[in-house]
Amino acid sequence: MERVAIIGFGEAARAFAGAPGWRGTTTTFDVKLADAATARGIEAAATAAGVAVAVTTAGAVAGARVVVSLVTADQALRAAETAAPHLRSGALFLDLNSVAPGTKRAAAHAVEAVGARYADVAVMAPVHPARLTVPLLVAGPHRDAAVEVLRAVGFTDPAGVDGAVGAASAIKMIRSVMIKGLEALSAECAIAAHGAGVLDQVVASLDASWPGERWSRRLDYNIERMMIHGSRRAAEMEEAAATLAALGVEAAMTRGTIERQRSLGRLCIAPPVGLHAKLAVLAPFTTTSSKADAA
Repeated sequence: MERVAIIGFGEAARAFAGAPGWRGTTTTFDVKLADAATARGIEAAATAAGVAVAVTTAGAVAGARVVVSLVTADQALRAAETAAPHLRSGALFLDLNSVAPGTKRAAAHAVEAVGARYADVAVMAPVHPARLTVPLLVAGPHRDAAVEVLRAVGFTDPAGVDGAVGAASAIKMIRSVMIKGLEALSAECAIAAHGAGVLDQVVASLDASWPGERWSRRLDYNIERMMIHGSRRAAEMEEAAATLAALGVEAAMTRGTIERQRSLGRLCIAPPVGLHAKLAVLAPFTTTSSKADAA
């Protein structure tokens, strides 16, 4: 496999780079390497995955034929702009970040201006446990080349979609309005039910309304994801709101999703096991009275 560079070495990058075919062929750079408190974790994870660590973006991407960008939504455009001057001619820049179509178009402009190629790639499901089997959508003028490269590096389910750069991102962002919105709504429901002392009854009612769905498990999973990734999800939903705004759609519900995702993520609480335990830990921080007391 041609040498691959990964910008950003968080959850998604670690899920992909840990695959056997990537070992010994991949170099990564992450902005968290600049902080001694977080650098050790990045370096340890990269070593475990057989990935070399570069001290700069330039060092990671120089000479690479394939560059995979996997950073937080608020860093996606900066990552492309920082990498662009150091990309080799014809290099394929695969932007897998969850950002608005307009952000992807701006990133594409920076990459294409130096003679490299840009592909808009949307990751359409959680990377765990799927890893390289996660479904991907690919758009833009280099769609077919990107699909071929993604298959070459081990992804089993990349699919091209019609349209220019931003088409795949539009699907992802608009879908996220529902997926991450349901997460936020389910967390709000569970927090209220716990506060009223009727959680088990509410869960039983939800189970009866949606046969086949185990709502205690769904609520537990959604809240855990928000506690761990709420801040990152909020940044992604800011991009979803930008997508809606560009379409002339009022992002009323999405703004609520941003607030709820961010409120749980910024608590930085490690989620305990079990729905009741999670809600008990969150209770002091998630009611209006508790927020007033904290102020």
